[in-house]
Amino acid sequence: MRVIPVDMTGVTAMVAQAPQPKMKDKKNGIIAVDAETGGALVTVDVLFVANGNADVVTVTVGEADVSGDLKTGVPVALTGLVARPWENEFNGQKRHGITFRAAAVTSLAG
Repeated sequence: MRVIPVDMTGVTAMVAQAPQPKMKDKKNGIIAVDAETGGALVTVDVLFVANGNADVVTVTVGEADVSGDLKTGVPVALTGLVARPWENEFNGQKRHGITFRAAAVTSLAG
């Protein structure tokens, strides 16, 4: 699978929504786990601000790799951020997008 490193130079990142469990199966309440470590995964909505533009992106990270109090508005560092393009077919419709994964999300608050 292609993995594209994300250059965070010149980007301000802050929490848009605090970490939430990443669900593998919402209907049955099954939380997604990291294939390598077996640890639980969470998602953090992060506001990226660069060049006068702002976008909210959902970033997946291991629950154990979240440090500090990540509440709305807190500036964060995203270590090892990568983008992964994906494509699938569901009910005859092709879908595609990009997922983001970080090795760690760290609060930069005081």
